[in-house]
Amino acid sequence: MESVALVQELEERTRLRPDRVVRLHGSVGDEPFELLIFRGFSSSTTHPTAFDPDASVLPEGTCLEWGELLQGPLNPAGETRLAGPLNPQDLLAQIS
Repeated sequence: MESVALVQELEERTRLRPDRVVRLHGSVGDEPFELLIFRGFSSSTTHPTAFDPDASVLPEGTCLEWGELLQGPLNPAGETRLAGPLNPQDLLAQIS
């Protein structure tokens, strides 16, 4: 599955499971990339995110390498990891 389609599917699944957060890690060229998906919305913590909801949140050249499923909403004092690190594609089975 293409990265953009994967992110869209993960967004849909977190919309249905508001108690889950997906964190994806990868790279854009030589730079690290991190994306959080919560309640159907994606936001990069390392790169600008467009205000246009129809625009992809993945910069051109993004390679998604691994991901994790977290208990939502995130607690800054301590995160609860439910699954991962996993191949990003394998996260789909964790949020069904």
